[in-house]
Amino acid sequence: MACRISELVLDCRDPEALAAFWCEVLGFVVLHREDGDVEVGPKEGFGGLQPTLLLSRSDDPRRGKLPLHIDVNPTDRDQDAELERLLAAGARHADVGQTGEESWVVLADPEGNEFCLLRRRLD
Repeated sequence: MACRISELVLDCRDPEALAAFWCEVLGFVVLHREDGDVEVGPKEGFGGLQPTLLLSRSDDPRRGKLPLHIDVNPTDRDQDAELERLLAAGARHADVGQTGEESWVVLADPEGNEFCLLRRRLD
């Protein structure tokens, strides 16, 4: 028997705002709210193939680059069209030292957490 990732926890200042952003990006819904934290995930709920994202309220200042980041792939459009959609949803370009030759685009969510938009489309 092995483990699998069931949820990712991200400390943030405004869980509700970040929940709205990540629901838009991933097509997720709010699954649960408790004590200021918000869990978002697929409509099927917790325990499926996709991990949920738990946005945990924290006033602690973030120190430097996160040691873990999220990669996303477009599912129904090409990378350029998906990039436009993510920027309109509140993402912004982020510079983490990329050369410009990468096949992915580095972005940041509204609280500055880096994530990458990969080129390959997933069905």
